[in-house]
Amino acid sequence: MDGAGLQALPDLDERQFAQWNGLLERRIGMVIPSTRLSFLSTNLRLRMRELGCLNYQAYYEQVTKSDSAEEWTVLVDRLTVHETRFFRHPNSFRLVSQLVARHGAGRPGGERPFLTWSVGCATGEEPYSLAMVVDDSQRRHGAEVSYSVAGTDISLPALRTARRARYPVGRLPGIESRFQVRHCKPCGEKYFELSEALRARVCFSQSNVLDIERAPFAKLDLIYCQNLLIYFDRQQRERIMKGLVERLAPGGVLVLGPGEIAGWSGTGMQRIRFEDVLAYRRVTASAAKETQ
Repeated sequence: MDGAGLQALPDLDERQFAQWNGLLERRIGMVIPSTRLSFLSTNLRLRMRELGCLNYQAYYEQVTKSDSAEEWTVLVDRLTVHETRFFRHPNSFRLVSQLVARHGAGRPGGERPFLTWSVGCATGEEPYSLAMVVDDSQRRHGAEVSYSVAGTDISLPALRTARRARYPVGRLPGIESRFQVRHCKPCGEKYFELSEALRARVCFSQSNVLDIERAPFAKLDLIYCQNLLIYFDRQQRERIMKGLVERLAPGGVLVLGPGEIAGWSGTGMQRIRFEDVLAYRRVTASAAKETQ
């Protein structure tokens, strides 16, 4: 069939928009503002065209059936933005390099590895960038190379790309040449692959940040969570932040995207002042109070 019928569908009306928005918020915590109504309408229509469905309500009933897990996964992948790149926001990675150097300073061999969690890792560029920085910083400062990076995301298709660790050559300019030499190898003319040694340090799993209470992480040295909280309302952001903080080791650092949660002040957390980076270190409540 051609797409004429679906193209003729108008944007969601207010009732339909509220219905779909309510479903997204209940299931994954995603809140789409009214200013992005066309974004939701367009993506629904694109998927409906693929299925030959001509009615918003019929598609809504389809994705809310008890046996609709696969279709729901496809739709969520369409609606969650995977725009990312290697070393996005360079100042944040410069801060990470300093943190790793400080972590290894004066520590004897056999000290536990530097543990990192990339929350909302999309197609993997962020956790691999973190792994490159941690690896490089440990080597340059003479520390034992011992670290691991966990990447989590709600999108299974994005995670498949991350695990494959193969990217278009157009993304190479975002990676410093010294990292390219150590970690990147050609894969035909259009792609490059990351080294097996780097990939061995990074693992991926599916996770919904709204289920953060069930996240199997603890005593982390670094949690990197950028451009994710913007999809949630203030109350949800603060609950997510609380869960992230609880998974930090004493002295562990939480790095957020600039401006993601203005005015936040968590118990036992101290703001790190570094360029335009929004980051907090977990300290004792009394120490945090003294710095305020």
